[in-house]
Formats: sequence, structure tokens, C-alpha cells
Amino acid sequence: MSGVIPAYVGRFAPSPSGPLHFGSLVAALGSCLDARHHGGKWLLRIEDVDTPRTVPGAADAILATLERFGFAWDGEVVWQSRRTDAYHAALEQLKCSGAVFPCACTRREMADSALARDGSRRYPGTCRDGLPPGRSARAWRVRAEGLIRFDDGVQGPQQEDLERDVGDYVVLRADGLFAYQLAVVVDDAAAGITHVVRGADLLDSSARQIHLQHLLGVAQPAYAHLPVATNDAGEKLSKQTLARAIEDQPPSIALVAALAFLGQNPPPELGQAALDEVWSWSRAHWRLDKVPRLRQAIAPLF
Repeated sequence: MSGVIPAYVGRFAPSPSGPLHFGSLVAALGSCLDARHHGGKWLLRIEDVDTPRTVPGAADAILATLERFGFAWDGEVVWQSRRTDAYHAALEQLKCSGAVFPCACTRREMADSALARDGSRRYPGTCRDGLPPGRSARAWRVRAEGLIRFDDGVQGPQQEDLERDVGDYVVLRADGLFAYQLAVVVDDAAAGITHVVRGADLLDSSARQIHLQHLLGVAQPAYAHLPVATNDAGEKLSKQTLARAIEDQPPSIALVAALAFLGQNPPPELGQAALDEVWSWSRAHWRLDKVPRLRQAIAPLF
């Protein structure tokens, strides 16, 4: 029926490369509250498609931490490592449409290439019109074409010229693993995701994902990218920057700190309240338009 607005379906999709830290908590809380504010569903997906980065036991620890902090998701947890058939099917669709091409280039061969907007090396187009003589395919790349525009719910209007700013991007890696960009698009479409609320460190991925959505003929969700939590040196909190795990932090205190980080102005005494009270206040007062745009440093406690 035309004109019907689909129900809100959001998600949180952590990578099991280590325990949850404060930056992860911010993304989980923002995505969950926005879904609940709209009376929608909030799904959980473990993004373990990049198996070399997966730490044994990390996924179980993430799930346990979310439960201890009072998060409740809808439906079963989705595991990317169990969805390779769906990624294969999407790649075959891209092959049939001519949207992808085989690539023989190595990282060393691209070491002198220009930098893309996200700091990676922009593909120079060596194999775009066919593999060089005597070379075999190592990966598959999407032909990056067109200007992608979208209005981000936090960061405002965005645009990216794919060919100039990104270059032809990988969807099947040289190690035989599917790239994050393809897996995310396929999984979001399969789950009926209507809104993606996540950290601004993934903002530069959005244009490629929107491009893939168009190529695969699936719906484009709305995007909202939350400010990134950093340490005092301005580095994004991550396993690489030795971000502290939150699994042993008092849940109410950590959640209130995340609410403050997201511009929701919780009363200081809320950190001493029972966990269900924190969630009740959070759901009643959530406002996406109060979330700041810029990355911020957080207290050493986290």
C-alpha cells in the first residue's frame, strides 16, 4: 500500500574484537533509545565476518555486558559468520549486473596511490578494464561511480563523490572473506533495518553502503552518526588505544555518563538510582536533536 511508513527497526552491531568500552556503550545506548523512542524494534548483530580480528570469548562477553547493563533486544542475535551464503548471493548479483570486477593488485602495488577520504589508499583503477596479462584475481571490487548525498540525523547533510573520494572498493577480499561494506548492507536489508544509529567513525562508510544498496535494489535506511568518544590524546576509544572495558563498571553510573556524553542532560543523582529507573528516565527523555556532532574526550574512568 503506497504511502505507508514502515515501522522503525534499529540495530546495534558490535565487532567481537574485544570487550565493550565506553564508545561502544554510547553507540549501543543511542541506537537502543532512538528505537524505543519511536516504538520500534532494536536488533542485535555480532559482526564477526572479519574472522582474523575476532577474539575468542569476546562475543559472549559483549552479550553478558549488555544484559548486565539492562539492554533488551528483539529476536535472536544474528551472527555474520553464519551468513556467508547470503553474501555469496549478493556478490553473484553484482557480478551479473557488471557492477564489480576482479582485481589482481596487492597492497604493496597500491602503496603509492592517493589517499581516500578515510585515510586508506584509493584504488588507481589498474584492473578496472580487465586483469593484466598473466595475473589472476585476488579480490573483487565495486566500480565506484556517482555522487552520493544523504541527510544524517546528527551530522547534517553529507555528500561524497565515490570515484574521487573513495575509488573502487573491495567486497570480496584477497583472503576469501567478504568485506564489511557488503556484509552490512546485506544484513541490514535482510533484517528490514530502517534506521542506522552508530558512531561517527563509520560516517565515511555510509556512501559506499548507500551505493551498494542502490546496486542491489534494497531500501536505504536513515542514518544518524553519534559523536565519537576519545581519550585525552584525541584518539578514538578502541582496543588499539587501550580503551578500558566497561564490563566491571557500575551500570547506572556508566549509563548516565553515556547519556551526558550524548547531550541528554541527565540529573547527576540518576547515577545512584536503580538500573530500571535509569532506563525509565532515558526512554522518557531521549532526544536525538540534542546529541552533539563533534567527537569528545571522556573521563579516564572509562
